[in-house]
Amino acid sequence: MTSTGASIEGFGNRERASAGSAEAAQDGPADLRLVGPAVAAWAAAAVALGAPGGAVAVGCIVAVVLAGLVLWWARALPERPDASAPPAAMAGGLLGGRSAGALVALAAVLLCAAAGAASAALHAADVRRGPLPAWAQRYARLTVELEVTDDPRLSRPKVRGSQQAPPALLFNADAVRVTTPDGRVTDVRTPVLAVVQQQGGTKHGKGTSRSALSGPSGPSGPIGRSGQSDPSGSAWRGLLPSTRIRVVARVTAPLAAADRTAAVLRVTADGPPVEVGPPSPLQRLAGSLRAGLRTATDGLTPDARALLPGLVVGDVSRVPPDLDEAFSATDLTHLLAVSGSNLTIVLALLIGPPHLAARAERRGLARRLGLSLRGTALIGGALALAFVLVCRPDPSVLRAAACGLITLLAIGTGRRRSLLPALAAAVLLLVLYDPWLARRYGFLLSVLATGALLLLAPRWSAALQRRRVPPRLAEVVAAAAAAQAVCAPVIAVLAARVGLVGVPCNLLAELAVAPATILGFAALAVAPLALPVAKVLAWCAGWPAEWIAGVARTGAELPGAEVGWPGGWVGGLMLAVATVVLLAVGRRVLRRRWLSVACALAVVLAVCRPAPLTRVLTGWPPPDWRVVACDVGQGDGLVLAAGDGTAVVVDTGPEPRAIDRCLTTLGIHRIPLLLLTHFHADHVDGLPGALRGRSVGAIETTTLQEPYGRAKFVREAAAGARIPVLRAVPGERRHLGPLAWEVLWPVAPPFTPPTSVQAATPRTGTGTGTGAGAGEFSGPNDASVALLVRTGGLTVLLLGDLEPPAQQALFAAHPELSAVDVLKVAHHGSAYQDPELMRHLMPRLALISCGAGNPYGHPALRTIASLRAGGTLVLRTDTDGAIAVVGTPGRLAAVVGGRRPRGRPGRSRRRPRGVPGRRRRELRGTGRSMPTLRTRGTGPPRSSGVRTRQDLRGTGTRKETETRKATRKATRKRQEKGRGKGRGKWQGMSQGTGRTHISWTMPPLTPISGG
Repeated sequence: MTSTGASIEGFGNRERASAGSAEAAQDGPADLRLVGPAVAAWAAAAVALGAPGGAVAVGCIVAVVLAGLVLWWARALPERPDASAPPAAMAGGLLGGRSAGALVALAAVLLCAAAGAASAALHAADVRRGPLPAWAQRYARLTVELEVTDDPRLSRPKVRGSQQAPPALLFNADAVRVTTPDGRVTDVRTPVLAVVQQQGGTKHGKGTSRSALSGPSGPSGPIGRSGQSDPSGSAWRGLLPSTRIRVVARVTAPLAAADRTAAVLRVTADGPPVEVGPPSPLQRLAGSLRAGLRTATDGLTPDARALLPGLVVGDVSRVPPDLDEAFSATDLTHLLAVSGSNLTIVLALLIGPPHLAARAERRGLARRLGLSLRGTALIGGALALAFVLVCRPDPSVLRAAACGLITLLAIGTGRRRSLLPALAAAVLLLVLYDPWLARRYGFLLSVLATGALLLLAPRWSAALQRRRVPPRLAEVVAAAAAAQAVCAPVIAVLAARVGLVGVPCNLLAELAVAPATILGFAALAVAPLALPVAKVLAWCAGWPAEWIAGVARTGAELPGAEVGWPGGWVGGLMLAVATVVLLAVGRRVLRRRWLSVACALAVVLAVCRPAPLTRVLTGWPPPDWRVVACDVGQGDGLVLAAGDGTAVVVDTGPEPRAIDRCLTTLGIHRIPLLLLTHFHADHVDGLPGALRGRSVGAIETTTLQEPYGRAKFVREAAAGARIPVLRAVPGERRHLGPLAWEVLWPVAPPFTPPTSVQAATPRTGTGTGTGAGAGEFSGPNDASVALLVRTGGLTVLLLGDLEPPAQQALFAAHPELSAVDVLKVAHHGSAYQDPELMRHLMPRLALISCGAGNPYGHPALRTIASLRAGGTLVLRTDTDGAIAVVGTPGRLAAVVGGRRPRGRPGRSRRRPRGVPGRRRRELRGTGRSMPTLRTRGTGPPRSSGVRTRQDLRGTGTRKETETRKATRKATRKRQEKGRGKGRGKWQGMSQGTGRTHISWTMPPLTPISGG
């Protein structure tokens, strides 16, 4: 017993001594000798990839010659003297030794730069070699034999106009044999990008929104419109690296000239791929392991099922777009990519936890199993090779393995001073091996994050511990903050944003990353042998994976999760300077507790953005808003106020994040009714964003269930959220607090076609309809739900995307319809409008929802001119941002959420001039005064982000105003008379301005009458 106790005590003393020496070693200056050569090779490779070969050759020769001259100069300098030399000679020798060392370092920089440039030039020439680049310039159709080099992946579906483009299947490959149209066969080795699309595609307005290459929720289950599995799609997506296939493709040039692919092959999949050669045994083994992990996770919740393969092996094929956006907003994307942390976690299980780094080889499973140091090293190397094999040995995985081994070295030795040269050496070798990494932002982010963990994190952790922060917490906080600080400028270059919740979200996610990764790797290894056991392990790993997904979704839902920032390298440089300044100021702030608390409170307020505080600081949203046209891009998204935190939403735009941000800013968390006017993608694809974190009573849609794919998408989203789906009925009337509305359109098909005179009206503009034929709708646009809304005494008409034939039929069915206060112009303000309906409506304010720089020319100049000729104020979301309608019939006004700095030429709105407050300006040549602009606060008007209140009193000349008042009064009388006879009474509706609090046991909708 005594000897055992003595041995334990001796081991503890040795451990403390070793740890103390390790800490002492970390206090010295960092070894930067290899940093210069690595950076030189990196920069030279990045430049040489896009430079002419001759210029690169000359530059390499010059660099080598200069390096030789520098080495000759260094050799000529006096050597370092002996200790017995005189003091004067010793001083001269020391100076000469230091100069010689600097010259040798300079020579190394020049030689590494020459090596990086030469390697890049050779790789770029290899890409341009062979017949494919020349045929790509001619868009030729060739027969090509390919060797697949990575796993096929689905492109993210994108909304283009009113349609959602079907996803394509993408994979990288090497073209090994090319057969030209004249029958000539050439053996090559050229990297290409293959884009596979299903034959027939998706028709506009009809068909599924996803091709047969994809399934309902990703690439795991391909289905067609009938819902049956598509074997050809499964075969394409099941291609493994090293498989050889033969395709007939249209060859096109890549978008960027300095791309690592020589050509893009567009393949039409009319069946399974023609396999020429099977994959290698190792790739079949890796493919079976990955497939086994996907099978083991099939029974998990949707988020865990999608996330766990990504955490373990970087398989993101099941990650839905909304979860991917949440990870991007919270700076957790690195968890979805294969990174060094994956390998580090598994190896730490073998050699021990990080806080026992000084004796790492004696901890973990290695010590329990009695493994020697050599045995531990062999097993660790085998795990690293298996990691590279399963995650595919492409450059990104090799980079992750190198960074993971560097982190492993930190855990095993505890000597961080020697790790920076190791990182520099890894960067140098990887750039020379694959120069294309020099232009990859992922490689840059990985190196920056690893360097921050080695240099900044230890110092920041020590500073936190001096302020009595627990050691483990200090290490985690310092690591997350250091990585965030150095990576944020690069993210700003790419995404033009700055995340404010990255550090706390990474800290919370870190709690679950290790358990999910270890259990996931265990399920991966066991799945081929015992699938039930693998499912149990996957179920256990699903809990921490679900936690990580919940952290990402919760963080992304915060109003201030991310803020806009100038993009590009200028914006990145600005953020880098701002970060340095904040770090310098932060050191002084941390010395005063009350300042630290105040700064922390300010950050919390900036992230949470309470609605009352936001309204006071920005003036948005205005307290008395009635209707808001959200800035959702090229689409529609309107919000009708119905009480405190309650609103009726009409359409959701093309992007979930945009409508979610708008509703969050408005403080909307209850939606009794979400109405989708029709099923075009620019009106319904934002539905998940509107449902996120909100109570929704019901979803109401049009009667025409086309396009089929988007209608199915709405039904599936509603079923997943357990929300009933209703269909709008013409004549249906409802009210909710101060809000009341009536469904005017569509009528039950067939509707009465226009008269012969109306049918002869020529069609112009960019509409997609084909005219109203007898007996059916001409398309989804003509089936749009049209609403007449009353709120606070205002009348608002929402026309959806109705085209002239349907607009004429609407006016024929409702002859009493005229003189509205606010008009939501149909079809994003296209030129395809019915002028007779516009003249009868005589709106005081017209809202146009469209996207900046859209390719359709929306809004049309002719439509804007026609509205303004009638005295209507026209506001547009592409130039004005979000628009809020406020006031009463006697004092109608609009508050815009800020003008965008960019816009199309000739359409920018002039800023008002004059003294602050109410402003008027004359439009020369018309004799009419423009609407008064009133800015909140004093001082000159601001540019971007200004909240401008536009008062519609005084619109038009005095004579025009009197005429319009008389006409409006007469039409209102006719309107009330017509409604009183046969269309119910509006008098019974509540039109007060009070807020209504609604019990949320059922959708609080009160039908007044129904058709």
